[in-house]
Amino acid sequence: MQPTATIPQKVVRKIPAKINIAEEIKQAHRQLRVAAYCRVSTAQEEQLNSYDVQVRYYTEKIRSEPKWAFVGIFADRGLSGTSTKKRDEFNKMIKQCRRGKIDMIITKSISRFARNTADVLKYVRMLKEIGVDIFFEEQNIHSTQPGAEFYITIYGSIAQSESENISANVIWGKNQSAKEGKVPFHYKNFLGYRRGEDGKPEIDPEEAKTVKMIYERFLAGDSMRGIVEMLDNMDVPTPGGQGKWHRSTVCSILQNEKYIGDALAQKTFASAFPFVKKRNKGDRDQFYTENTHPAIISKEVFDRVQELFKRKSCRQKAIAHAYPMTLKILCGKCGTPFARREGRSGLVVWVCRKHDKNASHCPMGRIPETEIYTAFVRMYNKLKLHEGIILKPALAQLHDLNDALQRDNPAMLEVNRAIATASEQSYKVSALRSRGLLDADACAAKLLEIEAKLAELRRERRRLLKNEDIEEVMDTLRQTADIIHSGPERLDSFDEALFADLVEKITAESQTRIRFRLYGGIELTKQLREVGR
Repeated sequence: MQPTATIPQKVVRKIPAKINIAEEIKQAHRQLRVAAYCRVSTAQEEQLNSYDVQVRYYTEKIRSEPKWAFVGIFADRGLSGTSTKKRDEFNKMIKQCRRGKIDMIITKSISRFARNTADVLKYVRMLKEIGVDIFFEEQNIHSTQPGAEFYITIYGSIAQSESENISANVIWGKNQSAKEGKVPFHYKNFLGYRRGEDGKPEIDPEEAKTVKMIYERFLAGDSMRGIVEMLDNMDVPTPGGQGKWHRSTVCSILQNEKYIGDALAQKTFASAFPFVKKRNKGDRDQFYTENTHPAIISKEVFDRVQELFKRKSCRQKAIAHAYPMTLKILCGKCGTPFARREGRSGLVVWVCRKHDKNASHCPMGRIPETEIYTAFVRMYNKLKLHEGIILKPALAQLHDLNDALQRDNPAMLEVNRAIATASEQSYKVSALRSRGLLDADACAAKLLEIEAKLAELRRERRRLLKNEDIEEVMDTLRQTADIIHSGPERLDSFDEALFADLVEKITAESQTRIRFRLYGGIELTKQLREVGR
């Protein structure tokens, strides 16, 4: 029997933490970078006043704390909290957090942050991982404190239940209105009609002329693009009264049954929580009510437009999805899109549509499809081999430019102060009206004047914040870099999926040279083989 081995007594030694005194002092004196998020769920007057009050309250609160550095107020107006998809300011705030620009977010309550429990927990966990705290004022909870997630889940579930009850009541009310033939009109963004003195829709003669002109030009054979250009060149106001015309706007006008005096209710519906809006394709009952209001377009004209629409739509869909390069190649001489042509020999070429109709209209000749495919393969392989030299510096330059534009701007500070002052005036006027110290007409006139001033100030603020475009380009370019980084080490043949993910458009500079524009703005020129054409 072997003797039992003696085990030495366990000894534990403490290894002191290395304290970086300089870093500790720096952190102790560093201000906490704080932002606030606020939201109102409807665009009604009293709710928008609440919105302005929230913005003013959080601006003053953050600026009054000496240990806090004011980052900004992120505020969404007239949006539901059940989904974060369309909450632009919320998503912008999350981007800033990911870039390390924010240390803490203040918000009124969990229901203001999101009424979807899954979204609340998703963002609480994500922000906690990158060191960002969320303070919910109403519940007095910091998301980074121990046990916070349990309480957030409870309060989030209550908020979600409230939202479901509200939604059920709203849906019931809309269904009843639809059954009774009551038609909601959003006059602000609906061209051709205005609210009459009796509260019912009446035709706006000037706007009705625009509607009729759009129908006439479409039946005369004008393309959507042609109609859009015509309206912009004539400086015709859009339905909302601002910005330029878009194809989708013209499309909507040409397909809306309200212009013949009828109304189709429940074109869309909200799915079960979190209430995703879906087009009603027979999933729910619909109610078609005839002769609900005066018609601008005759039913005969409307029916002819719908028939023409179907023929054009079917043809365009068939063309649009036929080939990977459809609508992506543009002529560098005249700007016209290229078309695909196949000869009797089986050779496939791409050619400028103008040149194809009449060679004297554009000098750009034909380019074999195989050469474009080969050029893409060579471009991808070059990017893959030199991604650290081409893509990373471009991202770094954009990042530096974005930082430079986000530094204190005197003009921006002035605009923010003016917005705060105007919001304060709006609040005071509403308060005077609620106390009976101001009559309704005077109150309405003053609020309209202030709202016009605020709209102008917000437009100026958006103009000064044009660097938002840079952030979008950065995100797109980052996605492009990720696709290349995770893509195959080398391409030996054309990859249709990679082409769709990477290439935004191709410009044919000549028959022997093309320029690829990738999503994110990177442009690379490739020489094609010199062959007789």
